[in-house]
Amino acid sequence: MKRYIYPALLVSATVITAACGNNEEAENIELTNNNHNENIPEEHQEENENQAEIDTEENNNVNEDTASNAENNSDHGEDNSAENNDLEEAYEIAEDSSLQPVDDADEEVVLMTIDDAPDDNGVEMAEILAENDVPAIFFVNGHFLQSDEGREELKAIHELGFEIGNHTMNHLDLAADDVTKEEQYDEIVDLNDLVEEIIGERPRFFRAPLGHNTEYSKELLEEKNMQWMNWTYGYDWEPDYMEPEPLEEIMVETELLKNGANLLMHDREHSKEALEGIIAGLRDQGYEFLDPDKIENND
Repeated sequence: MKRYIYPALLVSATVITAACGNNEEAENIELTNNNHNENIPEEHQEENENQAEIDTEENNNVNEDTASNAENNSDHGEDNSAENNDLEEAYEIAEDSSLQPVDDADEEVVLMTIDDAPDDNGVEMAEILAENDVPAIFFVNGHFLQSDEGREELKAIHELGFEIGNHTMNHLDLAADDVTKEEQYDEIVDLNDLVEEIIGERPRFFRAPLGHNTEYSKELLEEKNMQWMNWTYGYDWEPDYMEPEPLEEIMVETELLKNGANLLMHDREHSKEALEGIIAGLRDQGYEFLDPDKIENND
């Protein structure tokens, strides 16, 4: 999820700094002990030699302590590196819009996405997701951002830490015969401009209404360094699943559920009411929710 602060990164940096500091301290002590004044008067030579033996013994103790601290810090560093490796897991968008792990990233993940936001339930859905530590992409429509209320709702969703995606200005079917390239451009780029004006960031992800991409829209997205995705499954627009209980059941029990599934939901009241049960059901089946920050750009 965006804006997550990973304490492991801060701890690891502190530990490494401490270890470096201890090593430098040990080197400075040894350098000081070895560079004693050779012009000491003869009557004080014996006294100096005795003091040198004391300094050497103290220095050895310091070095032993430093080595011990460095070893301990190294152990902590290894632990934090293991945690950081989790943060470095990466995924790529497959042709079927599922999320495929790169290298050793966890396979048992799903991606939560919410379309047609921010309508009447978007902020509440974002709050439920945040309370349950579930990252998600909210794909927004420009026609919901024409009022001050809509803009404030978008800000609220973004400030809760969620990725904001582009779902066109007017939910236009880009593949319709009468839609020109100029209209496709405006539907995508004008919304990017508007979102940036409201939250200070341009969307990285794009989802075409009805899943209807065109060759031109894909070229445009590549030019704008954006990633398009459709979805693996969703049901909340179908009449049989416009109630919380059947929707919750099908989202968790469907045969389409698989590793890397891209889950589609909408800013709707019945979707909001089913959301917490869907989260719990998916976790009961062993799935965790993918942070969109871990999705690589498809070059």
